[in-house]
Amino acid sequence: MIHALISRRGLLQSSAALSIAAVLPRGLAAAEAKLVNVYNFDTYIGKTTRRTFTQATGIRVKYDLYGSNQELLAKLRAGNPGYDVIFPSDFMIGTMTKLDLLSPLDHAKLPNMRHLDPMPRVSNPPSNPGLKYGLPYQWGTIGIGYRKSKVKSVPVGWQALFDNPAMSGRIALLSEPREVLGCALKYLGRSVNSTAQDEINLARDLIVRNKRTFKTFAADNGQDLLANGEVDLVMEYNGDVLSVMQENKGLGFVVPQEGTVLWTDFACIPKGAPHPDNAHAFINHLHDPKVNAEIANTIHYASTNASAKQFIRADDLQNPSIYPPADLIAKCEILQDVGDALRLYDRAWTEVQAA
Repeated sequence: MIHALISRRGLLQSSAALSIAAVLPRGLAAAEAKLVNVYNFDTYIGKTTRRTFTQATGIRVKYDLYGSNQELLAKLRAGNPGYDVIFPSDFMIGTMTKLDLLSPLDHAKLPNMRHLDPMPRVSNPPSNPGLKYGLPYQWGTIGIGYRKSKVKSVPVGWQALFDNPAMSGRIALLSEPREVLGCALKYLGRSVNSTAQDEINLARDLIVRNKRTFKTFAADNGQDLLANGEVDLVMEYNGDVLSVMQENKGLGFVVPQEGTVLWTDFACIPKGAPHPDNAHAFINHLHDPKVNAEIANTIHYASTNASAKQFIRADDLQNPSIYPPADLIAKCEILQDVGDALRLYDRAWTEVQAA
């Protein structure tokens, strides 16, 4: 499963530098240049994460940004230009593994793995069995952000986005094909991982039929459009909308009652990484409990680190928009690699864009 005022991954207020509970070994990357090249969704990191990593290891962080999983895939399929750490979502890690774009992790260099949440979709996810190719980073949902003054009542389901002509021109969807088509499939009572051409075409037709009501397919900046008053309803990642809600109490967010896409992003090392030891050190740093909590407290996504929970804000831990109740999670699905059916999604999305 990511992308500006704040993005998927948002950025809020500064906080004091953290004291690192488990200092990383300084000799870990002695044979490599003191540099790690990180490629991530926009501002999908804590306020102090890079600084505390450099303080703990002496390794400088060079940080580049991408806007979608598709952009990440295209970049690496053309040949790794020098990135050490990347953050693909569930379905994309499966695709990248099949394409031999990822390097297996050396778990011996990741002692902070012991802090991971033991729940199966974190500790042994179907897209990444045994966490061979990446450690879970953050998880969350896709839902509906809305302007309270412009809706008659709080949205409860996907109808508010996919079948709402009364709000024509005031709705933005994401620009990620699997996520948008997956949510449309969920609204239609199908699986977000359908491999049936007729079902994928139904989702395509739903979007095409209502396309005139959409202002745009936003490249992970729908929360900015909402905050700026350019739209009143938006499909977005929960943390993005929650971040702008901190500044604007007139905004809200809901997880649709039908269920939604439940995503986890992973910290991975791409094939050809020039600094693999430094990459392991950076990923290990992300799972220091205090570091991980600072990330979660900044971007308002759900942590995959059980030990970090004691340092995460209580109001976030109790917020159902961040940690949905079990009965709602049970209705959600994780996007998975759909194999050859991916071409059906690609074709459907091309037809949506052309309509």
